[in-house]
Amino acid sequence: MAFHVSAFAKDVPEVVKKAFAAKYPDAKDVGDWDTDAHDYWEIHFKRDGKKYRADFHPDGRWRETERSIEFEDLPVAVQHAINRDHPDEKINEIESVDSAEKGRFFDVEFKRKGKNHDIEYREDGSRVADE
Repeated sequence: MAFHVSAFAKDVPEVVKKAFAAKYPDAKDVGDWDTDAHDYWEIHFKRDGKKYRADFHPDGRWRETERSIEFEDLPVAVQHAINRDHPDEKINEIESVDSAEKGRFFDVEFKRKGKNHDIEYREDGSRVADE
């Protein structure tokens, strides 16, 4: 889990706040800004009743937005890939991610002894990265 540091609103670069407002003008229940271990600015908010987290670079460039989802919410091709390749593994968390660098993918975190194992899947069930 990444280390988070709360930031006072005055500490958040104006360019980051403006980028968020421009990208998500319909955001509701907007939380406080935090920075993560990589110095990305992140914020939690809701859209259409769903909870999201968005990350921005310090210069205001959007990095990614993610939200937790259930197995049933995954595309069928991703469900099949997980059932085929990891039939006996327990899933700790699933996130739907929109990334400036990688596009849309689904981050599936499998429980492992020690450090959990993340696999990123495209909508067609193919892997993006194996970390």
